[in-house]
Parts: sequence; structure tokens; C-alpha cells
Amino acid sequence: MTSTEQSHSQRSGDVVFMALVAALGGFLFGYDSAVINGAITAIGAQFHASPAALGFTVSSALLGAAAGAVAAGRLADRYGRLAVMRLSAVLFVISALGSGFANTLVTLAIFRIVGGVAVGMASVIAPAYIAEIAPAQIRGRLGSLQQLAIVSGIFLSLLVDYAIATGAGSSRAVSFGGLEAWRWMFVAMVVPAAIYGVLSLAIPESPRQLLAKGRIDEARAVLARVLGERGLDEKIADIRASLVADHEPRWSDLRGGTFGLLPIVWVGIGLSVFQQFVGINVIFYYSSVLWQAVGFSEKSSLLITVITSVVNVVTTVVAIVLVDRWGRRPLLLVGSIGMALTLGIMATVFGSAPLDSAGAPHLAGAAGIVALLAANVYVFAFGLSWGPVVWVLLGETFPNRIRAAALSVAAAAQWVANWAISTSFPVLQHVGLGLAYGLYTAFAILSFFFVIRFVRESKGRELEEMTAA
Repeated sequence: MTSTEQSHSQRSGDVVFMALVAALGGFLFGYDSAVINGAITAIGAQFHASPAALGFTVSSALLGAAAGAVAAGRLADRYGRLAVMRLSAVLFVISALGSGFANTLVTLAIFRIVGGVAVGMASVIAPAYIAEIAPAQIRGRLGSLQQLAIVSGIFLSLLVDYAIATGAGSSRAVSFGGLEAWRWMFVAMVVPAAIYGVLSLAIPESPRQLLAKGRIDEARAVLARVLGERGLDEKIADIRASLVADHEPRWSDLRGGTFGLLPIVWVGIGLSVFQQFVGINVIFYYSSVLWQAVGFSEKSSLLITVITSVVNVVTTVVAIVLVDRWGRRPLLLVGSIGMALTLGIMATVFGSAPLDSAGAPHLAGAAGIVALLAANVYVFAFGLSWGPVVWVLLGETFPNRIRAAALSVAAAAQWVANWAISTSFPVLQHVGLGLAYGLYTAFAILSFFFVIRFVRESKGRELEEMTAA
């Protein structure tokens, strides 16, 4: 290997390491979001919660996530990307311990909101940081690490839920140290949160953030580390020119003529909302309850959920391989079609299933198999497209001078949409699962036309080429 090849390999390794550390926030995002899945039944019994109270507890973290996303942009521009990563790591630890030792449903909801704030911050800062340190030719793959980390966090949290519940006998049984099993599901998050905080000390600040603060020598050192010395002066000049404004980024920078915001900001909001309105988090927040409702045991339901999360991880890896080859738009369009077809099948199966004495649909014989297959193919279609690609686009579409603020708005919209879907699902489930999945089918169809009309391809483009036009 020549010295040039060694230098290139070293730079690639450095960039991947930086992206992986940032993506650990996504891992915690996934873990914190999905861990409630295995604990819902036990929490309801422990605190004698009504369906409405239980639904609010499940979705309360999402309200915190919206607030965290809004705050993250301004904090990141003022104090740096790394400061926000470290703050979110601390909040994840507080949430894990507080949720695990909560003695009332209100206390649990409060600490879930704290964790949600951390999730919201991580959802903004990881794609922004990765986009700002990644070379254009591999930015899609590195940006997709955020979604891979999210789905890996979901998988691990569901696996931990399954292992703890199985080891104790059920999620309600007393486990190690005299704590109920469901409490350990939350406490286990302390370990990855601590690792995230420690590793954030080992990576450099974003070079674009450093240049925005006038720290040119530090920015030059980081850019040389990830891009090499060739063309460095031109790169720095391009970044400084793209920053444009001579003031701290403000929310007013997002204002434009289309309903008060720049068109590109509305595109980001649309991507975020459609990602949630297709109903993906119904699978990851409520799937164990859903499969129990149609006849599966708690243990079988948790195992099905783990298998579904494995499908999500595998398909995200496929997306990482394809995103820089096929481009962003083709993957989104293929995903929209796949989701519309599979959600339509689920709507038909659940809508036509006979009801039991409690009014719940009963999936007998082939209907249960068809529903399980459709659910997993749906997750595959989402994981190939709208899962990772939306995060890639949110990280790279916005111009330098408004990236953090615009990402905050788009991510906040995503969490509000997530909250709306998660909160409404128990009500829709009561009315009829056919209606619920029918609505998600309609949004999957609309997402196809949204991409056709509004989403531009960004494969291979330098961040400095992006404009707010």
C-alpha cells in the first residue's frame, strides 16, 4: 500500500469513526423510543392505568422529543454540535434511572419526557454533524448510519425486553435486586448512554461550525483530517461563502414567501411528517399489544416484535449499500409503493376479520400468516427507503447557514407527527384496525406523489451547492 493509499484509508477510518459516534445518539433514540413496547402491559397493571393514561405515558416521550428538537438547533449553533451530544447523553442517563425507579405513572411520564428531550436533540444533531464531516461521495452511506443506529437501538431494546421478561417469567414478575422486570428494561439504557457521552469526547467539532465561529485554524485541521490537504483552501472558501450571514443563525433565517417559511424548509417538514404518518411506529410501540390482541401470547408477541426489528436492521443495511448508487428519490418512490401495497393488505385482513366477544379481530388460519408477512414486508419497504433516506436528506438538503435551525423545525414536526400517530392509534384500534391501516395506506400513497413533486435528488452534490431556492 502506498503512502497516499494509507493516508486515504486513515482519513476514511477517521470519518467513519466520527459518524459512528454521532450515530450513537440515534442508537439511544431507537432504544428509548421502543423500550416501552415490552413494558406497556406491566406498567398498565402496576399503576392501574386507564387506556388514555397509558396512551399518554407511551407518547409523552414524543412531546419531549419535539421540544428537544426545537432547542437543539439553537444550542448547536451557539455552543457547538458536541455540546448538544454530551447534554443529550446526560439526559438519557437521567431518563433511564428515573423511569426505572418511578413510583407513580406521573413520575414515569415525566422521566419519559426527559428522555424524549434527549431523543429530540439526538435526532437533530447526528444527521447535521454527519453531513458536515462526510465527503460528498460517501455522505449518503454515512448519513444512513443514523437510521441503522436507530433500528439497531430498537432491536436491542426489544431483545432486552424479551430476554428480561422471559428470564423473569413475565414483564410484571420481580427480577434481580427486587425490581420488577419492566424496570430493568429502562435501567439497561444507562450503559449505551454512558458510552455515547464518553466517546463524544474523542471526536472533533464540525468544521462548518468552527468556521461559523471564526475558528479557522481548528476548522482547517479537521478538514485536513477528513478530506486531506488537496484543495483545502478552496474548500474553506466555499464553506465560508455558503455561510453568507454575518450574524448568529436565527429562526428568522427560515422565513420565506410560502406560508411563512422557505420552500426547502417545507420540504423537510413534509418528509418528516410522511415518515411518521405511514404508521411505522405503531409497529414498534404497540406491536406486542397488537399481536396479543389478535391471539398471540405475550412471549410470542415479544418474539415476533424482535424478529420484525431484525428485518428492519437488515433492510437498513441494504439501504446503506444502495443510497449512493441509486440515489435518494428512487429509494423513496420504491418504498412508497411497497408500503402502500402491504399496508393495504393489512387493512384488508384486519378489516375483514371476525370479531371475538371483546370486539377484537380474530386472525384465524391463513389470515394471521398473511398479516405477519405483510407487516414484515412493510417494515422492509420502510427500512429500505423512508427510514434512512429521510435522515440523509434532512442532513444534506438545507444550506449551511440554516442547517441546524431547519433541521430542528423538521425534526420537531416529525416528533409531533409521531405523537399524533401514537396517541391516536389506541382510539383507531378500538374503532377498527382496518380503518387504522387504511389511513396509513392513504398516507403511503400520498408520500409517492409528494416525492415526485417536491423532492430533489442530492446524490453526490457538495453541501455548498445546496441553496434555499
